[in-house]
Amino acid sequence: MRSSGRPLDGRQTATITVVLELLAEEQASVSSVTELEKAWKVHVADSLTGLEVPELREASRIADIGSGAGFPGLVLAVALPTAQVDLVESISRKCEFIQRAIDAAKIPNARVLNLRSEDLARDPAARESYPAVTARAVGRLSTLAELASPLLEENGVLVAWKGKRDPDEEAQLANAASSLAMKPESILPVGPYAGSQHRHLHVLRKVGPTPEKLPRKPGMAKKRPRG
Repeated sequence: MRSSGRPLDGRQTATITVVLELLAEEQASVSSVTELEKAWKVHVADSLTGLEVPELREASRIADIGSGAGFPGLVLAVALPTAQVDLVESISRKCEFIQRAIDAAKIPNARVLNLRSEDLARDPAARESYPAVTARAVGRLSTLAELASPLLEENGVLVAWKGKRDPDEEAQLANAASSLAMKPESILPVGPYAGSQHRHLHVLRKVGPTPEKLPRKPGMAKKRPRG
């Protein structure tokens, strides 16, 4: 399986196959896409597009916020075996699936955290400690920037998987970015590799210390986004 020129070796492919087979058998509702062949395209190929971002490829520690069924976090952990990947998910049944997948596929550098990203950011051991944060289909760009900022170390990057470009959403982010110590840096069209015609990766960089008022109370970044 490849992103644009980024292969998985046979062992990595076998590891991810274990995850997808568990997903296909899962009775709890953790993903709308569970059929094996389709999941390779929708979950795995899409997740691998993140490796187009050099800072993500080279990160020693990654927080995947709103991990859902474990994508892109589990795929990144397999593709980047020297990186520690923390999958942050607030819904217990999804965390239980991710933990089963980690155990069954033997992914030692992946860890599931059953909490909200705002609560993780209040932990001194986690705050401003990640070189990279990822988010796939979680919320608006300004919301993602706000959630990522207190987790990122200075000069770290947020990689956000989004669909078709939305000028209003991008303008909202531009208005909010400086108040979040975040700067939009690039937008990568990766649709042909992601199996999604309109898929784009938005890369934002942490450009200063975390503002004192971040994080806000859990849910506020989504309910009342900045910008």
